[in-house]
Amino acid sequence: MKFQELIGLDVFDIEEGKEIGKICDVLISECWEIQALVLESTGFFSGSAKSVSWKDIMAYGEDAVMIRNQQAVRKTTADDIKFTYLLGKNKLKDLNVLTEDGVLLGKVTDVYFDQEMGNTILGLEISDGFVSDLMEGRKWLLLVEGMSIGKNAIMVPPMSEERLERTIHSDNG
Repeated sequence: MKFQELIGLDVFDIEEGKEIGKICDVLISECWEIQALVLESTGFFSGSAKSVSWKDIMAYGEDAVMIRNQQAVRKTTADDIKFTYLLGKNKLKDLNVLTEDGVLLGKVTDVYFDQEMGNTILGLEISDGFVSDLMEGRKWLLLVEGMSIGKNAIMVPPMSEERLERTIHSDNG
């Protein structure tokens, strides 16, 4: 599954069957794990956000995310947010992916994770530009040891260019 497939999904409280909100972003740790899902609110840019910790998610699918009850929704302060996928100052989307020996692989367009493996990120979808996307398609880079998220780029080990593959999940393009 890709992060873009999570964005916009409704979040429901299982106990009351109540819609809590919609997902607008994903919080990510330095260890490449999903920490929480951010819900739409006006407070995201005011220093805090409504979020649901990954451990409080009971189930998720292509149509909705299910949480046990409304107590799972918490206020997350900007200090507790290390990285995001889509919004904020430390976002992964559109971040350059560079090898440690100076080769630009492209920009992050999406992030893959496996529903069976929980919150572990599997890899990155990378675009080398619009024309390249049309001609060759986007690329997929499996997450490996040594990849790190920096302020202006994701740094990957040398020779990562040889590990690029065509995207494996092309449901949304």
